[in-house]
Amino acid sequence: MIKEKETLKGKITLALLNHLKISRAQLFAILTALTTTVLIVSNLASTKMFDFFGTGLVWDGGAILFPLSYILGDVITEIFGFKCAKKIIWTAFAMNLIAVLALFVVQLLPPGPGWGNQAAYETIIGFMPRIVFGSLIAFVTGQILNSYVFVKIKEMTHGKHLWQRALGSSLVGDLVDTLIFTTIAFVGTISTTQFLGLLLIAYLSKIIGETVLLPVTYGTINLCKKLVENESKSV
Repeated sequence: MIKEKETLKGKITLALLNHLKISRAQLFAILTALTTTVLIVSNLASTKMFDFFGTGLVWDGGAILFPLSYILGDVITEIFGFKCAKKIIWTAFAMNLIAVLALFVVQLLPPGPGWGNQAAYETIIGFMPRIVFGSLIAFVTGQILNSYVFVKIKEMTHGKHLWQRALGSSLVGDLVDTLIFTTIAFVGTISTTQFLGLLLIAYLSKIIGETVLLPVTYGTINLCKKLVENESKSV
């Protein structure tokens, strides 16, 4: 009975892979787009500060989504390697920079007659340069470090124990990322207590989030590997 279920599951998976028909290049493009989107949206969301479940600790909105960038980083590094991971990191960096410049130019344009939201727009976008600068520096540094540590742990464990390299690399990458971003983006704008609370909560939330989503990381990596293998078999 168990073997029949496994066989059926295998047939369903194979049928799904054949239906998707995603090439290695297409998969690379999709992961690049996802990484870029997560970075841009996280930067926009970071302008919103909120109380962490009534504890009085301040949390920025970008911390909710940003852990996904490290999950994507693990998937990309596992499937495509360190060099390709760096290409995606720098691509996301460039696209985010374009988005920031575009928003800044729009901010400088004179408001239309009857449009009274210029002040509100400037309140959000006006805070963006510092957040974006901190985010970009932190993103590039943290992500490259994350991918580097990921590869080194993979070499040390001979490709075994995915969870070790996924969590181990995140512990290092997230720490550097959070420290750089929080320092550049918020020092001088919030109290020392709020800063330390934000630093701690942001780091722990990322690690906890990535730990909870570890099954998703496993599933995504396995699916991507099967997609690549399926493409090789069909050639």
